[in-house]
Amino acid sequence: MSIIIKVFLESISQAFQQLRANKLRSFLSLLGISIGIFCIIGVTAAVDSLEDNVRGSFEKLGDDVVYIQKFMWGDPGPNWQRYLRRPDVSFKDFEAVEEKAQSAQVVSYGTFIGLKTFKFRSANVRDVEFQAVSYGFDELVKLDFQNGRYFSPTEYHYGSNKIIIGSKVADALFGAADPIGRTIQMGGRKFDVIGVLEPAGTSLIDIFSFDNAAIISYELGRKVANLRPDNPFGNASISVKAKEGVSIEALKDELTGIMRAQRRLKPREDDDFSLNTLSIVSEALDGFFQVLSLLGIVIGGFAIFVGMFSVANIMFVSVKERTGIIGIKKALGAKRFVILLEFLIESIVLSIFGGLVGLLLVQAVVKILSGIIDFNLFLSASNILTGIITSVVVGILAGLLPAWQAAKMDPVEAMRK
Repeated sequence: MSIIIKVFLESISQAFQQLRANKLRSFLSLLGISIGIFCIIGVTAAVDSLEDNVRGSFEKLGDDVVYIQKFMWGDPGPNWQRYLRRPDVSFKDFEAVEEKAQSAQVVSYGTFIGLKTFKFRSANVRDVEFQAVSYGFDELVKLDFQNGRYFSPTEYHYGSNKIIIGSKVADALFGAADPIGRTIQMGGRKFDVIGVLEPAGTSLIDIFSFDNAAIISYELGRKVANLRPDNPFGNASISVKAKEGVSIEALKDELTGIMRAQRRLKPREDDDFSLNTLSIVSEALDGFFQVLSLLGIVIGGFAIFVGMFSVANIMFVSVKERTGIIGIKKALGAKRFVILLEFLIESIVLSIFGGLVGLLLVQAVVKILSGIIDFNLFLSASNILTGIITSVVVGILAGLLPAWQAAKMDPVEAMRK
């Protein structure tokens, strides 16, 4: 064990001697490793950052929630026209599910009324996402309030002119003033502001970002707009959260039975509704991110391949320069595996050094881009570990042949040279 430790330390020392003695040659030779690691880990870090952001956005949907909607998530393909002919999800469907679903913990309903213009005195904000929701909506979505509150049972039941607005809407209409208790207008109708939602923050896909939204109760929505379930583009959704211990598949089976009974579908008739879950999106994302990761591996693989030959070149030169020393060591009793290990460790150290330079470049680029673009980029511990392991593998492959050449030298012939 002591011999191996000694060989290991000597090999590290000799590797850095090679770097110092032949700076230009070492720089050019290790450049390929650095560029290769930069490409692979750079793309991997970007993909991981993108995946973390996207999946974080989709996780707001909940992996134990089923969304009953007119359309199926994903590409409907040739079935688009068939989906278009389906009836939209109605409030009566919601009431049936809420009453009969034994596997459900929370059931909520929401429908998009349209993009509206809201006014307060001389200020106005356009294209506000106007939505009407059921009373239990806040339990499922977990609305965070910057100021104010959700609808009370009485306000919801009687359809009071109460409204909850997003942070961007509040800033545009009121600036630094407190919006709570003030009255805003939309299409000649007045609404009292009872709540302002917390800013959703930066997210690549804001599924539940209500920054630019205005929310009213469904009972009020009936008075404000035509909410009949005949919208050809289907903007309503029933969200059902499973009880603890109930599988998503069991919940879907129960919801399918309830919806088919509610719509009086015959046994041979196809469902005229879709049950969407996070798994549909996750499966689509898995393929997408696998393609991106493969692209990074292919791009960086070429640079790594060139870098591997560059390190092998350094090692062949190193073996040639130290042929006499190798002969002396073998004449003094050094075994083949000691010589082999010595040059192999040296090759690995050189590759790791090049890989670390590549990782530092990635970290620098990540820091710069994070300060420029409004997107959270990061270099994770797994990215760093991948870069180091890749460097070690490249070092082994690059140094194996030179190390074997040094190990099998005849001591007499080596000393003569």
